[in-house]
Formats: sequence, C-alpha cells, structure tokens
Amino acid sequence: MSTQHKSSSARLFTILAFVFLIGAVVIFQISSSNSIGAKESLKKAEIKDDDVYEYLEMFGKAFEITKARYVDEVTNKKLIEGAIDGMLSKLDPHSSFLNKEDFNDMTEQTSGEFGGLGIEVTMDNGLVKVISPIDDTPAFKAGIEPNDLITHIDDAQVQGLSLQEAVKKMKGKVGTKVKLKIFRDGKEPFDLTLTRAIIKVDAVKSKLKADDTVVYLRLSTFNENTYNELAKTIKKLDNEKVVGYILDLRNNTGGLLDQAVKVSDAFLQEGEIVSIMSRQENGNRVFFASEGDLIDNKPLVVIINGASASASEIVAGALQDHRRAVLIGTKSYGKGSVQTLIPMGDTALKITTARYYTPSGRSIQAEGITPDIEVNRAKLEEFKENRIFAEETLTNALKNDTKDKTKTDDKKSEREKTEEERDANDYQLLRAIDMVKGLAVYENKNFTKPKIKVDNKKENTKTKTK
Repeated sequence: MSTQHKSSSARLFTILAFVFLIGAVVIFQISSSNSIGAKESLKKAEIKDDDVYEYLEMFGKAFEITKARYVDEVTNKKLIEGAIDGMLSKLDPHSSFLNKEDFNDMTEQTSGEFGGLGIEVTMDNGLVKVISPIDDTPAFKAGIEPNDLITHIDDAQVQGLSLQEAVKKMKGKVGTKVKLKIFRDGKEPFDLTLTRAIIKVDAVKSKLKADDTVVYLRLSTFNENTYNELAKTIKKLDNEKVVGYILDLRNNTGGLLDQAVKVSDAFLQEGEIVSIMSRQENGNRVFFASEGDLIDNKPLVVIINGASASASEIVAGALQDHRRAVLIGTKSYGKGSVQTLIPMGDTALKITTARYYTPSGRSIQAEGITPDIEVNRAKLEEFKENRIFAEETLTNALKNDTKDKTKTDDKKSEREKTEEERDANDYQLLRAIDMVKGLAVYENKNFTKPKIKVDNKKENTKTKTK
C-alpha cells in the first residue's frame, strides 16, 4: 500500500472516528440528566453537512501533522482531550472538559471536602485571578484576597497554562508547600508560601450579635449540605429574644443550583425564585417558593460584594425582588449562567446550558446585583468623646438608681478576642447589624417601649402669650 493511500486511509479513519465521537456525545447528552435533574434533549445542529465534514477533515489534518511532527511524542488521548477542552473553553470561561482527575475533584468539591489551598479562581488575561478564598483555609489564613492575581506558582510562570493546569500545580500532597507570587492592585508583587491541606467546607457559620438579638449567618458555599446546615442552625438559634437575621454572602462564589433555590425558599412564603432559560427542548424551568418562612418573617439583611457569584446572586436577587430582605454591600460578580455536568464514563463535560433570571425578569449576566444600600469596606477609627462636662463629673451629682450593677465576665480566649476584633472592624457587618435593629424597631418586633406613666386626672393646659 502506498504512503499516500495510507495517509488518505488514516485521514478517513480520523474523520469517521470524530463523526462517531460527536454522535456518541449527542446520544449521551440526550440520555443524561443535568445538574438540576432535568433530562437533556438537544436540538439538531443547524449546520450544513458539507461544513461539518470540511471542518472535521481540517481537524484530521491538524491531528495527523501534530501527531507526526510535534517535537515530543504525544498520545492520542492527550491530543483528543486537549481538542475537546479547547472547543469548550473557546465558548465561555465556565465551559470545560474534565478528565478523570478533574471529574473526581469536582465531585469532591460539591460534596464539601477536598484537598488543596482553599481558593476559588478563574483566568484573566492569561493569569490566575482569585475570586475568593474559602473561610478558614490556607489561602484565607495567608491573607489572599479577591481580585489578587497569581503570576507564578513555585517560581514558574502561570501565563501559557490553562486554568486546569494552573489548579493542578497548586494542588498536591497534604502537608507539602507551594509558593505563589501575588500581584495586588496598589502593591508591589509579593510571595506567599502556603501549606496544602484537606479542605473541609463548612457551608454555614453562625454567631449571635448585638446582645444575642441578631443572628449572623455566613454562607461560604452552596454544596449539597448547605440548606440542611442552614435549617438546623436557624432552629438552634431562633428564640423570642432574636429580632432579626443577617445573611452574609460575601465571597461566596456559588455552587449547586438546587441549594440556591432551597436557601431562597427558606426565607420566602410564596412566589417565583428563579427561572432558567435554555436552547434545549423542555429545558426552560421556573422554581417557586413553598409555604413557610424559617425565620417567621423577621427582618433580614443580606450582605454581598464583588465576589458573591452565581448561586449567591440567585438568592440575593430573589430576596431583593420580593422585598423580603434589604441588600447592603457592593455590586455582585455578575455570573448569570448555569453549567451542566454531563458525565462521559470517567470524564465529563462541564458546559454552559442556560441563563437564569431573577423573579422580576432581570438577567444579571455581566451586570451583577446592585445592593439597595451601597456600603463599601472601610477602616474604622474609634473616637472617644471627652466627658469632662458630663453630669456624672459634677460635684455631688446624684447617682443613677436604675443602673444595672451586675458584672459580666469579659475574659475570653485569644481566638475569640481575635474574632471579635475582626468583627468590630467589619464596617459592612456593623452596618448590617444597625439595619436589622432599625427594621426591628420599625416593625416593633420584640422591642418593648419604655413605660410612660400618665395621670388621666390632669388636664392639658395651654399657655397663652400676650
């Protein structure tokens, strides 16, 4: 057989293989369920058959040339997986091909426990951009902040790597170290050395604030445990003394759609939560709230910032549109798309399949959600008023006979003091607490007004002036 004939046969085989591959993917997508439980049903591609074969032939040529002439020997697996990933990554920043390792990592993350540095990242002009560190992880403790750019990993440049390749370099055996070079706006580039650890994500953290009258709920992610943890926390902390709630979604980059719907439903009695619009047949869906509000319609303030994305924006948008909560903070990230994870054996496609809209029909894609009250981060400086001329400083001043004489034990552990100090300097949180207390006063929830004695025997008199 001639070399030319062999080449033609190889080209034909490659084209047929990819036609088969595309057909197999389509069939699998039709039969697979997506991340929100709906069956995928793809429309027939509106493309001429001649164009399909022409481009497949072009790919076959590129495949053969690369296989034969690349400086190092490469496997078919590496070339094909790279081609699929390249196809998806050209569509949008959130679509990608997941090989076996990536697929396992994705499954671990949605289950709430995985290994690494605890950092949510994306690509920005060839560099790794931090969306947010995860609470209480190596990245969080090292002081990594949203919008930081990672330019080097272990002294090797990030530019030229795919997002998956960069993430793999940051992962490794638990207990080992990795060096990151960070570029932060307004500062000289600096190095941070982090120790890899098992990252267990506690989806919900809580505290009682303002003399135990305000419940603070911090949601760090939307994994499969988020709603259950939230419901248990509310049940545990809610009592007659509590006048309102704060839901902190800052730096929460999202997660599972069904959890975003359930968290929204936790605070809503009725109405639409979110609508999903897709090109797929029967792909459009609308989610509604069920009866029952876990906090009995008490005042709710939601805090968002530029790293609140996706599922966080679904919750914030639903509560804002229904006027169920007051949103404070800064404009959110602006990710208004839904990704579907489609398994293909031990690999998977993560592909953008729909856009979502808030109850009022807003798309927040590339726009974000604007808070009702904008509150930027700020550094607080305490100013103590001079009380030289206060009543209590006067000679022989009467003592207050109603002052509570009981003493409280102010001794706290160093960890608690550090946490208190951090909260005391969290300007957005302080404003949220003020807002909850203000709403509670306005709605007269569990606030008792001072009793005023009225002598009904006395008549009101008016003083006339001449």
